[in-house]
Amino acid sequence: MKHLVLILDGAAGWPLPELGGATTLAAASTPNLDALARAGMVGLAQTVPDGVEPSSSAACTSILGYDPVANYVGRGAIEAASMGITLAADEVALRMNLVAIEDEVMTSYSCGHITTEESRAIVADLALELSDETFTFHPGVAYRHILVVKGHPELVELAYTPPHDISDKTIVGEMPRGEGADLLLDLMDRARDVLRNSPANRARAARGEVAATDIWPFWPGVAPDGLVPFSTLRGLSAAMTSGVDLLNGLAVLFGFDRLDIPGVSDGPDNDYSAQIAGGLAALEDHDVVIVHVESPDEEGHAGDMQGKIAAIESIDRLMVSRIREYPRDLRVLCMPDHPTPIELKTHVGEPVPFVLYGPGVAHSGSETYDEAAAADGDVHIDPGYGVMSLLLGSR
Repeated sequence: MKHLVLILDGAAGWPLPELGGATTLAAASTPNLDALARAGMVGLAQTVPDGVEPSSSAACTSILGYDPVANYVGRGAIEAASMGITLAADEVALRMNLVAIEDEVMTSYSCGHITTEESRAIVADLALELSDETFTFHPGVAYRHILVVKGHPELVELAYTPPHDISDKTIVGEMPRGEGADLLLDLMDRARDVLRNSPANRARAARGEVAATDIWPFWPGVAPDGLVPFSTLRGLSAAMTSGVDLLNGLAVLFGFDRLDIPGVSDGPDNDYSAQIAGGLAALEDHDVVIVHVESPDEEGHAGDMQGKIAAIESIDRLMVSRIREYPRDLRVLCMPDHPTPIELKTHVGEPVPFVLYGPGVAHSGSETYDEAAAADGDVHIDPGYGVMSLLLGSR
């Protein structure tokens, strides 16, 4: 038996008046997901434990079958692992966004979804001017980068606000805070001059595109210890494809093979067809394949209702249709990691709908796949990391 997990990142959400009280998931045309629902099991999974930040790191850790509390790794360290960064015992890795702030308002948490090429040029300028024995800058993908700080373990205990949580809101009271925060606040202050003078950044401004005004460090993490590989935990081989460092970092930490599929990205330009073709091909020599698609979440953070619907429909049309055509016995789990409501432009920790389909899965009675159909059923997986056992038939 082969197994495939399709993560529609952030696809769940809240009812919208503009959609007649439907969510974007319910409003989207998803004939293939609905077909899975009519033949399989639809339910809810609590992927984010109570009291835990509703980030993709916790939620996706749950989907992969790990307890996100017992196996906690700070997100900065996860993304560092994806980038091949080995952290020393006295180093803290923080996610660092390039952002745009105007009149103390977070006008863009992503620097207008800056391209990877441009942002890497800007981070190179930051590294040239600001790197020293304490700070090291590592360029990542698009607006997402890593800042490594040496000799300051207190940074793990600071309070941070992810920039996407304050889109179009004031930054007052939201910058790193707590004992030791002055180290980061000083760096952020010095970075502004570098950003103003960065040629790549100035070129963006000249073209009328969003220029980076600030760096925004958050989500600290240290080198993880004691994680059990998926192959040891489950006795199965696994692979993953994703366009973001978070999921690729989880793959490194949990021992999944990373699939290098050209065209896989974090946005609407993602080559959905190529990604699912590569994922299905990997089933030939892996027992479990995880296909993570970031685009619905990015549209949710942008507050783009139609963009999110379009992303969900692309996944259904170009990916789920191919999954249904797979010629061998295949168990399939499709689900978001967390909701990203359009009106909030950020994550919430509410349960998410899942559909499980394949040999040995009994029909649960649902005719469609969406939040309401899942809530109307009797299947509720809590804690959410039980969904992996459900998929593998060990629950």
